[in-house]
Amino acid sequence: MTALKVFGLDIDKLAGGRNGHYVIEEAARVHPRTRRAFRWVNWILALEVLVGVSAIVIALVLEIRGTPVGFAVLFRGVVVLFMTLTLFFFAWRAEQGYYWGYQRLRLFSQIFPVITLIVATIPGLYPYWMVVEQIIFAALMIGIADFLTSDHMRDAYPSPKRLAERPQP
Repeated sequence: MTALKVFGLDIDKLAGGRNGHYVIEEAARVHPRTRRAFRWVNWILALEVLVGVSAIVIALVLEIRGTPVGFAVLFRGVVVLFMTLTLFFFAWRAEQGYYWGYQRLRLFSQIFPVITLIVATIPGLYPYWMVVEQIIFAALMIGIADFLTSDHMRDAYPSPKRLAERPQP
């Protein structure tokens, strides 16, 4: 595996920290269950993008027709869409075997639903259709987290610390 460099910056080191270049074993990376999990994750992320774009389109159409949706709705729509695109990047690096990509994707897929559902419960912040969109977003994220926290995926992507603690044969 080669490090990803953009404008001279080592993106893997920047995003992954001291373990930025730690890559899982090739056999685990190409295992059929690992590949199947990432196929599902990518499909779910594609649905997330569709949901995000739909939310922005709905908000813009409502604004154009004279129904103000408010800054919070537009801001949330754009931010969530960019966050979802970032998750695609994490998934891509994780599929290439980078532990940091897997770890970040798993972490965010567990945190985002909680934050999303808490924010959705704030009375009057979002219109009803946006609350429904947030529930759909959270449910899809929970699906991603479910794939990434399976026993197989946790075994395929051992943390460098956990790997160092394993007894050597």
